[in-house]
Amino acid sequence: MHLEDPMDKIKKLKHDITRFMLIYKFALDEMETKIEILKQEFQALHDYSPIEHTKSRLKSPESIMNKMLRKNSELSLDAVKNHIKDIAGLRITCSFISDIYDVSNMLQRQSDLKVLEIKDYIKNPKPNGYQSLHLLVQVPVFMSDCEELVCVEVQIRTIAMDFWASLEHKIFYKYNQSVPESLTRELKSAADSANALDLQMERLHREIKEIKDARGEEDSIEELRKIMINNQQITVPANFLKLLGE
Repeated sequence: MHLEDPMDKIKKLKHDITRFMLIYKFALDEMETKIEILKQEFQALHDYSPIEHTKSRLKSPESIMNKMLRKNSELSLDAVKNHIKDIAGLRITCSFISDIYDVSNMLQRQSDLKVLEIKDYIKNPKPNGYQSLHLLVQVPVFMSDCEELVCVEVQIRTIAMDFWASLEHKIFYKYNQSVPESLTRELKSAADSANALDLQMERLHREIKEIKDARGEEDSIEELRKIMINNQQITVPANFLKLLGE
């Protein structure tokens, strides 16, 4: 009877874990490419982008293992895929609340993405004051031998929401999850203040846009001939514009 060499078994496990983590990394790469395309499109065509910046993260194998143990689940890669949906996480930071829903709608319209779940913590904030829009999306990843459908958790927030959430996490981490009740109330109050700021900036943004639209300022022909592609200014020949117009 042939017994499997322990080293061969370890090598196979390493190969399987590496491939597993790579698939989630590639799913994040796909999502970041999609976001970058949207960002550049809006910047070039509208001279404004609803996306300020993005940040991605992969759960470490240790973090995945600990979460599986807390769930009392078996430790297998298939079980991990079925039970943990936030191995790959992408955070998108926007300027205004309306931008959050615009970006969400743009992602939901992409035919290769399947939205599995939406949690709106903006319309329904958590008791501690946390606000964000969460999308759980399924992303196709094409490996050399097959197509994998991978879950990515997308969090979309304003700058104020992100600022509050980051500091709240640091405070809870420092106090090891044991935060005095008075501090919890202050954190909730700070979340309310951040939300009030978001609403005020949203109103100012809308009013400025209305003023600009009302003025109906026209760009000169020379300005209209200039376009920006990949941070490079390109001038469209006047005759080319004329031919296209005809």
